[in-house]
Amino acid sequence: MEAVLRQQAQKAGLDVEFDSAGTESYHVGEAPDPRSQNVAAQRGYTLAHLRARKVRVPDDFIQFDLILAADESHLEWLSLHCPKEHKMKLRLFLNDRALPDPYYDGNEAFEGVLDAVEGAAAYWLKALRAPKA
Repeated sequence: MEAVLRQQAQKAGLDVEFDSAGTESYHVGEAPDPRSQNVAAQRGYTLAHLRARKVRVPDDFIQFDLILAADESHLEWLSLHCPKEHKMKLRLFLNDRALPDPYYDGNEAFEGVLDAVEGAAAYWLKALRAPKA
Protein backbone atom coordinates (compact mmCIF):
# COMPACT_ATOMS: atom_id res chain seq x y z
CA MET A 1 0.00 0.00 0.00
CA GLU A 2 2.74 2.43 1.00
CA ALA A 3 4.71 2.29 -2.25
CA VAL A 4 1.59 2.55 -4.42
CA LEU A 5 0.23 5.50 -2.44
CA ARG A 6 3.60 7.24 -2.47
CA GLN A 7 4.11 6.84 -6.21
CA GLN A 8 0.56 7.84 -7.12
CA ALA A 9 0.77 10.89 -4.83
CA GLN A 10 4.04 11.92 -6.43
CA LYS A 11 2.51 11.63 -9.91
CA ALA A 12 -0.41 13.76 -8.73
CA GLY A 13 1.92 16.40 -7.32
CA LEU A 14 0.78 15.83 -3.73
CA ASP A 15 3.24 16.32 -0.87
CA VAL A 16 2.05 13.63 1.53
CA GLU A 17 3.97 11.48 4.02
CA PHE A 18 3.30 7.74 3.93
CA ASP A 19 4.51 4.90 6.11
CA SER A 20 3.41 1.35 6.74
CA ALA A 21 3.40 -0.78 9.86
CA GLY A 22 1.93 -4.01 11.13
CA THR A 23 0.02 -4.97 14.23
CA GLU A 24 2.31 -7.93 14.97
CA SER A 25 6.08 -8.16 15.12
CA TYR A 26 6.60 -11.43 13.20
CA HIS A 27 8.34 -9.84 10.23
CA VAL A 28 9.92 -6.72 11.71
CA GLY A 29 12.94 -5.73 9.63
CA GLU A 30 12.03 -7.95 6.69
CA ALA A 31 11.39 -6.83 3.11
CA PRO A 32 8.03 -7.54 1.47
CA ASP A 33 7.28 -11.03 0.16
CA PRO A 34 9.31 -11.65 -3.04
CA ARG A 35 6.08 -12.41 -4.92
CA SER A 36 4.71 -8.98 -3.96
CA GLN A 37 7.95 -7.39 -5.07
CA ASN A 38 7.85 -9.17 -8.43
CA VAL A 39 4.23 -8.29 -9.19
CA ALA A 40 4.77 -4.69 -8.07
CA ALA A 41 7.94 -4.37 -10.17
CA GLN A 42 6.00 -5.44 -13.26
CA ARG A 43 3.83 -2.35 -12.73
CA GLY A 44 6.69 0.02 -11.93
CA TYR A 45 6.64 -0.05 -8.11
CA THR A 46 9.80 -0.67 -6.10
CA LEU A 47 9.30 -2.43 -2.77
CA ALA A 48 12.82 -3.73 -2.05
CA HIS A 49 13.71 -0.78 0.19
CA LEU A 50 10.67 -1.26 2.46
CA ARG A 51 11.09 -2.99 5.81
CA ALA A 52 8.37 -4.20 8.14
CA ARG A 53 7.89 -2.49 11.47
CA LYS A 54 5.25 -2.65 14.18
CA VAL A 55 2.86 0.22 14.88
CA ARG A 56 4.33 2.60 17.47
CA VAL A 57 1.79 3.32 20.20
CA PRO A 58 0.89 6.13 20.73
CA ASP A 59 3.36 7.87 18.38
CA ASP A 60 1.90 6.72 15.05
CA PHE A 61 -1.61 7.70 16.11
CA ILE A 62 -0.38 11.18 16.97
CA GLN A 63 1.89 11.64 13.93
CA PHE A 64 -0.44 10.54 11.13
CA ASP A 65 -3.69 12.15 10.03
CA LEU A 66 -5.12 8.93 8.57
CA ILE A 67 -4.42 5.31 9.50
CA LEU A 68 -5.61 2.69 7.05
CA ALA A 69 -6.03 -0.95 8.08
CA ALA A 70 -5.81 -3.90 5.69
CA ASP A 71 -8.65 -5.82 7.33
CA GLU A 72 -11.08 -5.89 10.23
CA SER A 73 -8.68 -7.68 12.61
CA HIS A 74 -6.04 -5.00 12.07
CA LEU A 75 -8.66 -2.27 12.45
CA GLU A 76 -9.81 -3.85 15.73
CA TRP A 77 -6.20 -3.99 17.02
CA LEU A 78 -5.63 -0.38 16.02
CA SER A 79 -8.87 0.68 17.68
CA LEU A 80 -7.93 -1.09 20.93
CA HIS A 81 -4.52 0.60 21.06
CA CYS A 82 -5.46 4.01 19.67
CA PRO A 83 -5.85 6.94 22.06
CA LYS A 84 -9.50 7.98 22.17
CA GLU A 85 -8.81 11.41 20.65
CA HIS A 86 -7.33 9.82 17.49
CA LYS A 87 -9.91 7.08 16.75
CA MET A 88 -11.48 9.20 13.99
CA LYS A 89 -8.28 8.63 11.96
CA LEU A 90 -8.89 4.86 11.64
CA ARG A 91 -10.37 3.39 8.44
CA LEU A 92 -10.31 0.22 6.37
CA PHE A 93 -8.09 0.68 3.31
CA LEU A 94 -10.79 -0.77 1.03
CA ASN A 95 -13.54 1.09 2.93
CA ASP A 96 -16.13 -1.69 3.09
CA ARG A 97 -14.08 -4.88 2.86
CA ALA A 98 -10.81 -6.48 3.82
CA LEU A 99 -7.78 -6.49 1.60
CA PRO A 100 -7.31 -10.18 0.72
CA ASP A 101 -4.19 -11.97 1.94
CA PRO A 102 -2.55 -13.61 -1.09
CA TYR A 103 0.15 -15.43 0.89
CA TYR A 104 -1.18 -18.98 0.36
CA ASP A 105 -2.32 -18.40 -3.21
CA GLY A 106 -0.55 -18.02 -6.54
CA ASN A 107 0.65 -15.04 -8.55
CA GLU A 108 -2.89 -14.21 -9.66
CA ALA A 109 -3.82 -13.49 -6.05
CA PHE A 110 -0.91 -11.04 -5.75
CA GLU A 111 -2.05 -9.40 -9.00
CA GLY A 112 -5.58 -9.09 -7.61
CA VAL A 113 -4.36 -7.51 -4.40
CA LEU A 114 -2.31 -4.99 -6.35
CA ASP A 115 -5.38 -4.18 -8.48
CA ALA A 116 -7.35 -3.50 -5.29
CA VAL A 117 -4.53 -1.42 -3.78
CA GLU A 118 -4.21 0.72 -6.90
CA GLY A 119 -7.95 1.38 -6.95
CA ALA A 120 -8.11 2.24 -3.26
CA ALA A 121 -5.00 4.41 -3.50
CA ALA A 122 -6.68 6.49 -6.20
CA TYR A 123 -9.73 6.86 -3.93
CA TRP A 124 -7.68 7.97 -0.89
CA LEU A 125 -5.58 10.42 -2.89
CA LYS A 126 -8.77 11.97 -4.29
CA ALA A 127 -10.08 12.23 -0.71
CA LEU A 128 -6.86 13.94 0.38
CA ARG A 129 -7.25 16.54 -2.39
CA ALA A 130 -10.87 17.25 -1.51
CA PRO A 131 -11.51 20.54 0.27
CA LYS A 132 -11.94 20.17 4.04
CA ALA A 133 -15.41 21.09 5.28
